[in-house]
Amino acid sequence: MKYDRPEFSQPWKLALEEHFAIPETLGDSQTYSEKDTWQELDNNLRDLQKQRIELMDRTGIEMSILSLNSPAIQAIHDRKRAVEVARLANDHVAQNIAKHPDRFRSFAALPMQDPEEACKELNRCVKELGFVGALINGYSQIGEADTSFYLDQPQYRQFWEEIAKLNVPVYLHPREPLPSQQRAYAGHPWLLGAAWAFGVETATHALRLMCSGLFDEHPKLQIILGHLGEMLPFAIWRAEHRILINPRGITCKKKLSQYFYSNFWITTSGNFRTQALINCILEMGSDRILYSTDYPFESMVECEDWFNSVDIAQEDQLKIGRLNTERLFHLQGKLANQISGR
Repeated sequence: MKYDRPEFSQPWKLALEEHFAIPETLGDSQTYSEKDTWQELDNNLRDLQKQRIELMDRTGIEMSILSLNSPAIQAIHDRKRAVEVARLANDHVAQNIAKHPDRFRSFAALPMQDPEEACKELNRCVKELGFVGALINGYSQIGEADTSFYLDQPQYRQFWEEIAKLNVPVYLHPREPLPSQQRAYAGHPWLLGAAWAFGVETATHALRLMCSGLFDEHPKLQIILGHLGEMLPFAIWRAEHRILINPRGITCKKKLSQYFYSNFWITTSGNFRTQALINCILEMGSDRILYSTDYPFESMVECEDWFNSVDIAQEDQLKIGRLNTERLFHLQGKLANQISGR
């Protein structure tokens, strides 16, 4: 039984992976827009007030958890500059949240080029600015442009210790592979970005985290993946199956699916496909799926029209639309609007 939206007289959904940009990072998003649509995307990424809130009202979103665009901080290979721009971005979004604290929260943008500074900025954002976690755009470039450092590498263990202490989730957001690693896409630029390369890159990064033993050291860590799990709900069984047959020295203590079901959450961002959502529910249950639109790269209206038409149980619709996000981010009782009959 699907829910009857008119019974809710006010916005009720909670959305995450809703992007913004600052002047220092805005150009990173231009490659994902055609020339004739860039001005609109530019305006939407900059806007954190009137138009965005009007769209949220129109599509039943009570609160959005904001995040910086991609790759942004992770692509700034100069350590000092990465620290500076991360702080600028976090201060900018905090100032905007203060104008509408009932409608917005935010993820911290972090300079992973310097793990110690990343820990300091994470603590500032969570403890002083009230942010609810961190969003990291995949691997980081450090020192030189043609470098890639992934979050399973040893220098990031202190960062994960800090995340565990603060008990906040990390959103692992996509970015493309480095130009030097894009041979498979040569001559096929349409497969880069969100069409394909994002998912492959991010799913591989997530599998690296699972295989690294990170969740054996910190079993309560929580990672969020967008786009209905970057294909992992469909592929996790085969990856696990082949590793069990041929482990090749893997050191993690559990099966991959055990980490996936216990340490990962997925969102609907930019993947408005009913069959795919149902596959995710069958694979990992409805308790770890979160509502997201991926605005402004995707449409809030299109997402709402799709979600309103999905023929799943009302209980599952409420979990995905709101209750799971409340639980993950410890928001129960902190929000202004309440759903009648919850």
